[in-house]
Amino acid sequence: MVDYPSLRLAKAAARRDILARRAALTDLASPAVALSDHVAAWTRAGSCVAAYVPVGSEPGSVALLDALTGRGCRVLLPIVSADVLDWAAYDGVLAPGPWGLRQPAGPRLGVAALATADAVLVPALAADRRGTRLGRGAGFYDRSLRRVRPGTPLAALLHDGELVEQLLPAEPHDVPVTAAITPSDGVVELTRSG
Repeated sequence: MVDYPSLRLAKAAARRDILARRAALTDLASPAVALSDHVAAWTRAGSCVAAYVPVGSEPGSVALLDALTGRGCRVLLPIVSADVLDWAAYDGVLAPGPWGLRQPAGPRLGVAALATADAVLVPALAADRRGTRLGRGAGFYDRSLRRVRPGTPLAALLHDGELVEQLLPAEPHDVPVTAAITPSDGVVELTRSG
């Protein structure tokens, strides 16, 4: 039997550790450029890519979003709405949202819009080689990712050192990612078997 209280404590401890390491990062620009290059190689020009606007030291950049749109991609960005993520197309304009987030200013497309994505870039604090993603703990992405079409690639954008060898704690509701993208390693395909 799984001890969920202990599992949640383990996740919380891992989150604190990773967030402390991220707070100490001094160069976010160089890794962001490398991630943008890797994402460009991973995505298909003209496709629909769901992504996110990074906050603080989160991997990624607005320049990455602009590069995708420059390649003819339709970019969907999340809008926090109650306990789910709504989606809107990115047109280069961002508006303030809750918790210091920046969100697309365009019309909302609804929660089902995620099913139109050909690929999804997912924020993560860490991922392991079996695809377990450690998020921030609110569950927004785990609830939303259940709406993607079967077989849609899901990639966690990570800083170097956040694709870990040890297995991360996982709960039944955690949706695995199929790839991790780091500045140094590029795209790393992940498998459910480890």
